[in-house]
Amino acid sequence: MSVHILFVCLGNICRSPSAEGIFRDLVSKAEYRDHIEVDSAGTGAWHIGNPPDKRAQKVALERGVDIRGLKARQVHANDFERFDLIVAMDASNRDDLLAACPDTFARKISMLLDHAPDQIGQDVPDPYYGGEDGFHLMFDLIEQGAKGLLDHVARKHLSSSNKPKE
Repeated sequence: MSVHILFVCLGNICRSPSAEGIFRDLVSKAEYRDHIEVDSAGTGAWHIGNPPDKRAQKVALERGVDIRGLKARQVHANDFERFDLIVAMDASNRDDLLAACPDTFARKISMLLDHAPDQIGQDVPDPYYGGEDGFHLMFDLIEQGAKGLLDHVARKHLSSSNKPKE
C-alpha cells in the first residue's frame, strides 16, 4: 500500500515545496520511501513552472533538505481523487481547497499544524513578503507538523507489514 500526500500553499514556491522536501526527508529517514509518495502544489497559478523561492531553498539547504529541483504547479481537480491526504499550510488554503473539492473527498483535507500537538488550528505564516527570519520560522513550524503527520500516517495508513524492520 502506498499513501499519497499533497502539501498545498498559495503559490507553491515557499511553504508547500518546503513541506514536500522536509516530509520527503523524514520519510526517507524512517525508511518509508516505498510506502509514501509526496508532492506539493499551490492554489494559485502565478508561479507555475518556477523553482522554490531562493530564500526557501537557502534555509532548506542550511537544514540539510534540498528543494532546488522542485517546480511550482497548481492544484488540479484530479488531485482530490489521486491523493489520500491533502495538507494545507493555512486556513485560507484549506478553505480554497474545500471550495474546489467534491464533497466525497473533503475528509482528505487538513491543515499541517493540526498534526503538531502544540499548534492545532494554527497557520504556517507565509514568509514571502518578509525577511529570511520568516523562512526559518516557516521551516521550524513545518518540521513540527511534518513529524506529527508522519506519525499519523504510520499509525493510520500503513499496516504493520509495511513498517520497516527494527
